[in-house]
Amino acid sequence: MRREDVVVTGVGLVTPAGIGADATWRGMLDGRPTAATDPELADLKVDFTCRVPGFDAGRLLGRSRAWRLDRVTQLALVGAREAVADAGLDTGDRDPTRVAVVLGVGSNSLERYPQEFGRLNARRAERISPLAIVRSVPSMVPAEVALDLGARGPSLSVATACASGTTALGIARDLLRGGSCDIVVTGGAESGCAPGVVACFQQMQALSARTHDPAGASRPFDRDRHGFVLGEGAGILVLERAGHAAARGARPRAVLAGYGASSDAHDIAAPHPEGRGAAEAMRAALRDAGLAPADIGHVNAHGTSTPLNDIAEFRALREVFGQPPVVTANKSVLGHALGGAGGIEAALTVLTLQQQTVPPTANLDTLDPGIDLDVVRKSPRPARIRAALSNSFGFGGQNAVALFTTLT
Repeated sequence: MRREDVVVTGVGLVTPAGIGADATWRGMLDGRPTAATDPELADLKVDFTCRVPGFDAGRLLGRSRAWRLDRVTQLALVGAREAVADAGLDTGDRDPTRVAVVLGVGSNSLERYPQEFGRLNARRAERISPLAIVRSVPSMVPAEVALDLGARGPSLSVATACASGTTALGIARDLLRGGSCDIVVTGGAESGCAPGVVACFQQMQALSARTHDPAGASRPFDRDRHGFVLGEGAGILVLERAGHAAARGARPRAVLAGYGASSDAHDIAAPHPEGRGAAEAMRAALRDAGLAPADIGHVNAHGTSTPLNDIAEFRALREVFGQPPVVTANKSVLGHALGGAGGIEAALTVLTLQQQTVPPTANLDTLDPGIDLDVVRKSPRPARIRAALSNSFGFGGQNAVALFTTLT
């Protein structure tokens, strides 16, 4: 029996390119990098990040609500509200037990932990916030979104490092296919620009140290790439079975036609040098969708701008496709939102399919001679695309790939 399609009916985005899907999409088409010197990092060797500009949580969520939430939860909540509104969905008119929330979150309280532990180290334990635990556990991100929406179906937090947001999409899709719910608010969120996080990645030598030119630091597939740039944001999608969406008169944006996941089982941080696990995840997504490599017209690459990741992803693409389709790398503009990146990039892949336009990859001045890819650069490229992949590959070799198709 043919499985019913799972469709995307709503998209919400909060990114360094702008607050809202429209603002983010315009920023991606402009192709202007968002990395800039970060005043909070003045004492660090790497002193720049990609932060969401003008994000006033008190104005967007209400001061009392915003006060009790970690920044990652604030980002997720703003993105979720936009996605639900975009879907034309009033959750109050639905059976709340049939609405689920599944969000990818790599970690939580990255900005508040130092404050709380600082009080403990100063022997001021009585000053630790009674909300510290409630704010800090990653499960509170989907829990707060569920509370805001009145969603009483499954509420799940997914952590597969930088693949978390894409893994959440796969779990959400399976909940719908299994009949556990009718609507899932899913995707990912992260706020990874805290000084402690930057210091840790700096010590790993994973970050670009291009302090003289922050805007040019994230340069996926470029010959002169040296590392990634930390970012933040949220990418939220509303998923439904096609029949459910049609019954309530919703207009889907795209179909989540396939999902694939794998593990490199190679190293705690470095990808398999030949992209073995990444290739298997892409093949799994193709099998799930019942498509062939030739059916894919675009790949939204993981594209972190690290020497090892970019070459491994290229090799995986060559193994799967032979000659890969048109590629772009959103992190060149937005930086790397860690556990939130998969949700953000999935949402942008959906917009790419809708607009039939591939956003450019910033800072790609000279393609690495060891990477033979057709990467869109300088300006957007109109393209006829029926199906596209969104790749996410995380520390520990955790790989997840979402495959989206147009409605016809």
